[in-house]
Amino acid sequence: MTEGSGADVADSPTLVGSLRSYLPGVAALVCIGFVARFLSDVVPHVNALIAAVAIGILLRNLVGVPDRLSPGAETHKLWLEAGIVLMGARISIETLLDAGAELALVVALGVVATILLVELLAAFLFDVPQKLGSLLAAGAGICGVSAVVGVAGSIRANEEQIAYAAGTILLFDVVTLFVYPAIGEWLGLADRVFGVWAGLTMYSTGPVTAAGFAVSETAGQWATVTKLTRNLLLGGLVAVYSVRYARRGEDRESTVSPAALWASFPKFVIGFFAVMVLTSTALVSSADTTQLTNAYRWLFLFAFAGLGLSVDVADLRETGVRPVALVLTALVLVSVASLVVIQALLG
Repeated sequence: MTEGSGADVADSPTLVGSLRSYLPGVAALVCIGFVARFLSDVVPHVNALIAAVAIGILLRNLVGVPDRLSPGAETHKLWLEAGIVLMGARISIETLLDAGAELALVVALGVVATILLVELLAAFLFDVPQKLGSLLAAGAGICGVSAVVGVAGSIRANEEQIAYAAGTILLFDVVTLFVYPAIGEWLGLADRVFGVWAGLTMYSTGPVTAAGFAVSETAGQWATVTKLTRNLLLGGLVAVYSVRYARRGEDRESTVSPAALWASFPKFVIGFFAVMVLTSTALVSSADTTQLTNAYRWLFLFAFAGLGLSVDVADLRETGVRPVALVLTALVLVSVASLVVIQALLG
C-alpha cells in the first residue's frame, strides 16, 4: 500500500462523518418544506414559501434549534443558490433581451440612488459613523448582508459596525418579506411590476425571491432576475469603497485585489444564465424544463425553511435605533419613488 492510498483511507471516515453531520439539519429543512406545502394545499391563501419561513422563525424562537441540526440548517443558502440556477430554465432569452436595456437602466439608477441616499442620511441627518453608513448603504443598495460583508473587508470596518449593519439589514429582510406581498395585493400591482419593484428595493436575495413567488410565478421570476442584476454590481461597489477609503489617512492600506473582487462576485448568477441559455436550445426538452421547474420550487421551499431557522429575534432586538431609522427612511423614499418609475415604464 502506498503512502497516498493510506492517507485516502484514513481521510474517508472523516469525510463520511462530516457529511453525516449535515443530515439531521437537512432532514429538518425537508420536513418543514413538506409541512409548508401541505398547509398551502389545505389552507386558503397560504403561500408555501412564506409558510416555510414563518414555521422556521417560530421553531427557532419558541423551541430553539439543537446544535446537531445547525450544520445542515445552515446550508439553506446553498439550496437557494441551486434553486436560482435551475430557475434559469423558466426564463427565455427573448424575454430577458426585450427588457434588458430598460431593466439594466432602472437597476443602475436604483442602486446609485439608494447608496447615495443612505450615505447622505447617515452623514447629515442621523449622525451615523461613516463606515457604518457605508455598510448600510452597501446592504441596502446591492444585496443585503452579503454586500455588508463584502464591503466591510475593503474598508476595514470593525466587528461592532458589521454587527449593527448586518442586524439592521436582517431586520428589514424579515419585515419586507411579509409586508411587500401585502402592499402589492393592496395596490393591485401587476405581477411584472411587483417583481421588478421587489427585486429593486428589497435587500437580500432570499427574501426577495420568497416575496416575489408569494405573489405569483411571474412576479417571482422578475423579482429574482432584477435582484440578480443588482448582485452583479457588488464587485464594482467593493472596488469603489476600497478606493474611497484608501484615500483617507487612516485607511491607506485599504486596497482590493482581483481575487477579492472575484470572491465577492455571486457565482451562482453564472449558473443561472448558463441554464437559461442551455434550455433555450434543442438540447433540453419541454419535459426536462418541467422537471427543472419542479426541482427549483422544492429547493426554494427547503431554502426558505432554513432562512426562517436563521432568524433570531433576540439578535434583532439589539440593533441600534439610529441605523434602523436611517434604513427605514431610505427604504420608504426609494420604494415610493421606484414604484412610480416602474409603474410608468411597465404598468
